[in-house]
Amino acid sequence: MGVLKGIEVAKAINEEIAAEMRRRAGGKKPHLAIIRVGEKPDDMAYERGAIKKMEKVGFVYSTFTYPADISNRDFLREFDQINEDTDIDGILLLRPLPKQIDETEITERISPAKDIDGISPYNMAKIYAGEATGFAPCTAEAVIEMLDHAGVDLTGKRVTVIGRSLVIGKPVMHLLIKRNATVTVCHTRTEDIPARCREADILVAAAGVPKMVDASYIKEGAVVIDVGINVDEDGNLCGDVDFDAVADHTSLITPVPGGVGSVTTSVLAKHLLRAAHRAAE
Repeated sequence: MGVLKGIEVAKAINEEIAAEMRRRAGGKKPHLAIIRVGEKPDDMAYERGAIKKMEKVGFVYSTFTYPADISNRDFLREFDQINEDTDIDGILLLRPLPKQIDETEITERISPAKDIDGISPYNMAKIYAGEATGFAPCTAEAVIEMLDHAGVDLTGKRVTVIGRSLVIGKPVMHLLIKRNATVTVCHTRTEDIPARCREADILVAAAGVPKMVDASYIKEGAVVIDVGINVDEDGNLCGDVDFDAVADHTSLITPVPGGVGSVTTSVLAKHLLRAAHRAAE
């Protein structure tokens, strides 16, 4: 059993970004807009992580914070101003938004060139079509970055993904297929999920259910990527995988915290750099 920690992968991406910045010395620094509505703790935690990452890689950022009760019309007006600002290269919109805001309209309005977290139908279509020019959701791409860093060859491998959300499950499925994996997606209506998971050489858990995955889900020697961020009955952070029950049955496993979540903001910075270069060209 080996533990694949996110800090190692994030460091490699950061070094890649630094090298690219050195090659383009003297150019405009990439500029990220972070948009948050309300004060949900998980949104604020991700915002802090994104800011820390921008500072670490030397990028510029601006934060835009609005009250949780802002009207749809007022938010759309504010969002359009940010979206149209030519100095901003990328937008990170913290979701889900409050129920009075039309989130679908926002995803349709965001400039695909600035949509570095892959929320627009345009970028989703690019990812589903297997086109490298689209921006995938950062967490989904972080899964691939971790597998690549570990040297896991996906060609011909059987991969099971638990979860079918637009943020992780569906996009990571398409990213895996692009790497020639054979992918099964499990969800709440799937019969006998443990049996489907035991067929997998690689298991990606993204269900959002604390410690759902126990040893009965694991094929001996499988690679397990835990995307879940939950709080257990003791108030501690945990993943969708019961790490202690599963680890000894795996060849490689990611921890929570310290796993995929640690890589997501590095992918965000990588996307921002790409967006800034496209804008400059």
